Amino acid sequence: MTDFDTRKDKTAHWFRTLRDQICKEFEALEREAPDALYPGEAGKFEYEDWQRKVENGGGGTGGMLRGRLFEKCGVHISVVKGEFTPEMAARTPGADKDPRFWAAGISLIAHQRNPRIPAVHMNTRYIVTTQDWFGGGGDLTPTQAIDRHQDAPDALAFHAGMKAACDKHNVADYEHYKNWCDEYFYLKHRDEPRGTGGIFYDRLNSGNFEEDFAFTQDVGRHFLKTYSAIVRGRIHEPWTEEEREEQLITRGRYVEFNLLWDRGTTFGLKTGGNVKTILSSMPPVVKWP
Repeated sequence: MTDFDTRKDKTAHWFRTLRDQICKEFEALEREAPDALYPGEAGKFEYEDWQRKVENGGGGTGGMLRGRLFEKCGVHISVVKGEFTPEMAARTPGADKDPRFWAAGISLIAHQRNPRIPAVHMNTRYIVTTQDWFGGGGDLTPTQAIDRHQDAPDALAFHAGMKAACDKHNVADYEHYKNWCDEYFYLKHRDEPRGTGGIFYDRLNSGNFEEDFAFTQDVGRHFLKTYSAIVRGRIHEPWTEEEREEQLITRGRYVEFNLLWDRGTTFGLKTGGNVKTILSSMPPVVKWP
């Protein structure tokens, strides 16, 4: 018999560990930001626990950083459980037999003050019904037209990091996950990609839990290493008002995707998740000219 309880403990512990590593590194980047470009004190994460409104439904911890380099950054973890609605149960593996579920994960979105530093998203999760699986990925959203193509330096660096995570594990297929990401993070109503992509995977259960888990861990590790390097490579670059204006318009596309197409947003809202953390992915300032 599958020992789901042990798996739940291991994955929930990892998501907390990864959250701590990311927050520590992002606060270090805040301190490294040059005063001439980023005046004021370096920001720190503020944490807020929350509970689902249903009894014994679990909850999570939202972490928010509003700083001088990171204009708005949310790094959130959660461990929730309950029952799917009939509509959700019909679309979820294993839930048609039993609507109960358990889910743990980490989600991150970072919007930078400097328009030359790309926004980024990452999440990984572990879900249990009568079956279990991993999902997640990461993707990059440059805000300047000159950087919004997959041959741009930041895009190449980000994809190299995601490919490195995939190449370490037989259960992962970088080309498949890359194409999946390109298809998923696409604004159908505008017929354009949200950004320069990355990887996306879902319902990963190869039959080897330890290998699937190890891959999911490496997605988090390589994401942190790769994105931190991208930020450090751009942190000293000044910007213009015209570049800031373009950033704010590009952020509008981000809002449109998350509200119209993102399944994670829908899952969180329909399972009684914390609205504050779910919608923390929204940029702090945005324009629709």
